[in-house]
Amino acid sequence: MTIEEVVVTTEFTGQTEPFRKELLAHCYRMLASVHEAEDAVQETYLRAWKAWSDFEGRSSVRVWLYRIATNVCLTALDQRGRRALPSGLGAPATDLSPGTPPDDPAVRFVEPIAESLLDPASIVTRRESLRLALITALQYLPAKQRAVLILREVLAFPAAEVATMLDTSVAAVKSTLQRARARLDEMPTSDEVIEPDDPRAQTLLAEYISGFQNADTAALERALRADAAIEMVGTTAWFNGRVMCMQLLASAVGEPGDWKMIPIVANGQPAVGTYYKGEPYGVAVLTPTATGITHIHVFSTPSLVTHFGLPLTPPSL
Repeated sequence: MTIEEVVVTTEFTGQTEPFRKELLAHCYRMLASVHEAEDAVQETYLRAWKAWSDFEGRSSVRVWLYRIATNVCLTALDQRGRRALPSGLGAPATDLSPGTPPDDPAVRFVEPIAESLLDPASIVTRRESLRLALITALQYLPAKQRAVLILREVLAFPAAEVATMLDTSVAAVKSTLQRARARLDEMPTSDEVIEPDDPRAQTLLAEYISGFQNADTAALERALRADAAIEMVGTTAWFNGRVMCMQLLASAVGEPGDWKMIPIVANGQPAVGTYYKGEPYGVAVLTPTATGITHIHVFSTPSLVTHFGLPLTPPSL
């Protein structure tokens, strides 16, 4: 590598690298998959590097990178089916029969994202935009509407900059945003959700962990709201109402010590990395409110434990 190439590389890295984590969050909102978002960010930086010599500074580097990243995501969405959660695929279960994979092979599932992967400067202010309910709702929007809504409402880019990013007009951006807002307004909101560091959320998380680690179903029942739901992500199975949820939980807790859990934060919500009989099991993401847990999303994928930076072996209690 020549001295000139070293200088260009250093300049490119210095100018673009500070935006990597926020671009990952943006691609995740678009794609609802951490792995696909990471691939999209890699493609974004590859395209940016190839075009760096032509970058004339007509916009900021940040706006330029978001333009590339958004279009990478739009291209990816043209080639893939939507992502969903079990509650978006059918009615709740009426018994404890295990769920099955969805009938439509084009349907894949929303993935959780670890807070450690995100930009620390924007985590607190933008946690709401990463909650599972919103990420899932966004997947029902057409791709262009999704992009406009995220760029305008979450990231607060001016309409003129969004129009430039998407090669369209300001009027088209405003019209698309109105349609996206109207579509989201038809979906349930999660205004009652409290932050993961709220003492009430911490109490609910502690009861959930205690319930599993000590096989204490009373603790689990105290934590759940009457309208709670549990979704077994990866299958079509989901359970609605505290009665059905408690039947499921009672069948799963086993004996004291079977389960071990480590508190984490996923999607701006309290969560746990879980181990069953000494082996990684996956991640459960809780949706806490002032009156109890309304949702538990169970991702029974063992590799998620390491994705969240947790050890393969559970800690001793």
